[in-house]
Amino acid sequence: MTLEIRDPEDGILLGRVCTSTPQDVRRAIAHIHRHLQTDNWPLRSRRVALENAVQLMGEQSERFSKIIAAESSKTIVEAEREVRRCMETLRLSAAASSELTGETLGFDDSMAGGNTIGWYSRKPVGIVAAITPFNDPLNLVAHKLGPAIIGGNGVVLKPSGRTPLSGLALVQLLLEAGVPSGRIAAIVSGPGVSEALVTDPQVDLISFTGGPQTADRIAAAAGAKKIISELGGNNATIVCPDADAVQAADAIVAGAFGVAGQNCLSVQRVYVHTSLFEQVLERVIASTKALRTGSKLDRNTDVGPLISEDEARRVEEWVAEAKAAGATVHAGGKRRNAYYEPTILTDVPSECRVIRQEVFGPVVSILPFIEAQDAIFAANNTEFGLQAGVFTQSIDLAMAIADRLHVGAVVINETSDVRIDSMPFGGFKKSGVGREGVKHAVREMTEPKSTIIKLAASATRWHQLTGTMEGSGS
Repeated sequence: MTLEIRDPEDGILLGRVCTSTPQDVRRAIAHIHRHLQTDNWPLRSRRVALENAVQLMGEQSERFSKIIAAESSKTIVEAEREVRRCMETLRLSAAASSELTGETLGFDDSMAGGNTIGWYSRKPVGIVAAITPFNDPLNLVAHKLGPAIIGGNGVVLKPSGRTPLSGLALVQLLLEAGVPSGRIAAIVSGPGVSEALVTDPQVDLISFTGGPQTADRIAAAAGAKKIISELGGNNATIVCPDADAVQAADAIVAGAFGVAGQNCLSVQRVYVHTSLFEQVLERVIASTKALRTGSKLDRNTDVGPLISEDEARRVEEWVAEAKAAGATVHAGGKRRNAYYEPTILTDVPSECRVIRQEVFGPVVSILPFIEAQDAIFAANNTEFGLQAGVFTQSIDLAMAIADRLHVGAVVINETSDVRIDSMPFGGFKKSGVGREGVKHAVREMTEPKSTIIKLAASATRWHQLTGTMEGSGS
């Protein structure tokens, strides 16, 4: 069977990819397992392969950018930015070789530790199953493959069935860069493939980026396996009364509508102090209306299509629900095929899905607050806890709010839409389990292994040794 890959902008057929079967999954895992047992691939060689991959990616950056822009929702400018970030992720993965050290164990300070020495070092968990989404089809793949490779693991990639071409191209590039074929494999969506991958007893760790419902199914099927999951967000930004209103408004527009809002860090809810509400709202509306929605390959385009027309219809339905409940649409609110116009809402009741759930589309709700504690409560009043933004000129207020927001990262004087590829990345509640971010993922994908040596445990042996030495002098 084959999987047709089409451009979400116009439905043009980009290519066909052979789908995988559960038998393919088992063969790929068995192949990697065998090589892990028999072939030594030293750390230096792993680092060099990733460094080579960075160089190759630079040489092929135009090709990769075109693949991303063709199969995903990203404009060509956004695709080029993702290629640069992928290069950074691979570079950081190579540099994370320094994380694979350990330390001596302090047995002297233990009741049972006499005459014992030891140390631990970090060792690969084994085989990593990497399951990636459509919205960042290259860099999110690199965030799983890079740390897995430098850590000494084998890895089986299952990219999104909507955007597999970018991930498959990266696997091919890594092979060209020197990653042995016994360390990496790729499979494509097909009947029973996901279940076969996560339930295989030779898979030691699952790294998944996607939705909470899928994560629940993976965890239930996988059983007692280590799982790292990044499951999205419903991110809030708080604009305090002393904030720079222009700076905040411009950041909100940039953070809400990149990749047509299909970003786990996208700005979805904005809480603005009443003293700045009208000023911020006015500028956000004007800036949003100035955005250009259109062809992904046009460098003047700001917002491309959603990944499918079905997703655009879903967003349309959620906005219609909010309108019926009393929300006001100040910009956007219209769909054309897979495109949905960047949309600004106010007066949105808290029970609406655009407030309660992750929209994953170009919709932002702007709501007023009077007391900071009310904004904090509203920001935390969600099942997600990925990131948040706070705009204020007061470091004391910034720190006080940041301390009370139950999220994985708080960005001061920026929105939630900030990710530096070296930072620990993940969230609380339904936003995930564990942390990505290269060196942090390397730690997740390796385990400490101790080596313990029991020395001769008697003073008699000491005297025998020293007595022999003393008696041997002339």
